Amino acid sequence: MTRTLYAGGTVVTNLAALPVTDAIAVADGRVVAIGDEARGWSADWDEVVDLRGRCVVPGFRDGHAHPVHAGEELLSLNLAPLGTVDEVIAAVRDWAASHPPVPGDEWIVGGSYISSILPDGVGDAEWLDAICPDRPVALFSNDHHVMWANSRALALAGIDAATPEPATGQIVRRADGSPIGTLREFGAIELVERVMPAPDPVRTRAGLDVALGELASRGIVWVQDAIVDDTVLAAYLAGAEAGELTCRFNAAFRAEPGRWLAQRDRFVASRARVRTHEAASGWVTANTVKFFADGVIEAGTGFLVEPYEDAPHSCGLPNWTPAELDEAVRMFDADGFQIHIHAIGDGGVRMALDAIEHAARLNGPADRRPVIAHTQLVHPDDRPRFAALGVVANFEPLWAQLDPVMLELTIPRLGAARSVLQYPIGSLVASGARVSFGSDWPVTTVNPLDGLGVAV
Repeated sequence: MTRTLYAGGTVVTNLAALPVTDAIAVADGRVVAIGDEARGWSADWDEVVDLRGRCVVPGFRDGHAHPVHAGEELLSLNLAPLGTVDEVIAAVRDWAASHPPVPGDEWIVGGSYISSILPDGVGDAEWLDAICPDRPVALFSNDHHVMWANSRALALAGIDAATPEPATGQIVRRADGSPIGTLREFGAIELVERVMPAPDPVRTRAGLDVALGELASRGIVWVQDAIVDDTVLAAYLAGAEAGELTCRFNAAFRAEPGRWLAQRDRFVASRARVRTHEAASGWVTANTVKFFADGVIEAGTGFLVEPYEDAPHSCGLPNWTPAELDEAVRMFDADGFQIHIHAIGDGGVRMALDAIEHAARLNGPADRRPVIAHTQLVHPDDRPRFAALGVVANFEPLWAQLDPVMLELTIPRLGAARSVLQYPIGSLVASGARVSFGSDWPVTTVNPLDGLGVAV
């Protein structure tokens, strides 16, 4: 047994009886005593760590993130630090010059540009054509609900004036119907993604390695990965097999409208594969199914109860019909999966609450802990329903600030009256609802302290 004493600083325990103390004893990686009991727990320490007045806190758990994808972005054309369209275009030009096309992959893919740098969030293909006309370019906004593509990428995807509008997406068009170069939501984005190169397992594994370093540096010990495909799940299992994981992960499979019935058996089989994978025990689980109820408000695709201020003809873009979402949630709930629903607008949140209520009514009592993620705009009538239904409200608290996206895109779309109702963290806590926090990394920084500062 390896015995370690940490003393000489502040130790935050979060225990009701002793929330803060000055020492902690650890044996073989487990906390065994705190305070005076910790100092007296052993007379034969293998190591005594002098905290020198510093603070020790429990490890953070990120309730909604995309760590492998974030790691891959850091290895590729990273647009997150850039603040203008000209900087993005220059970065694409420089990347193209330093990364010539390779056989089977001529694409330039980058993320995540700040959506507010584009006028009304819309990027023009011609701006990218001017510096990269011959290679396809696909850039993702920081919310990852919008793609900005050049003409070559649109042509490879077969997107032109005659392309019908996808059911769960939007092709932003010029007056003559031709595509401008901006695709909103997955139904439109996947038109391009289906002609892009398939995921590369080597690259995915490298992304996981980068993510592990970032998570460890922030003290994060568990993450809800909010969308996992077969390639990402294989990377987690390989990392566990190699003994390289420094963080625990729960994988969420994405249920898609119109396809979810065919996905059920695969999700159940993948969960079983993880449960029987000996090396993954204690490190990787796959117990969650993720749904997208709607899009995002800054793109006008979040589903609202009342129309958008700047688009009185539109309440946004729900990804599911209420009836199909109800039935899909009920069946995955019956399969024993935890439900995790992305819902941004108050209409999306209401639809998610309705689906969870439907599942609970038909499937009976269970320890469900369903999650509604982001919960940006919650209609006041729906706030008491979180506690009543046992729904965890997962917030990304860093988003509740007056940044350029909020000031230039979100508030003008919502109007003043609804804008002040956003991110009701304190109201839901006061109502008795459970609240969790996440980063949605790489949408925003994975540093939990940044989000906590905004929340406070």
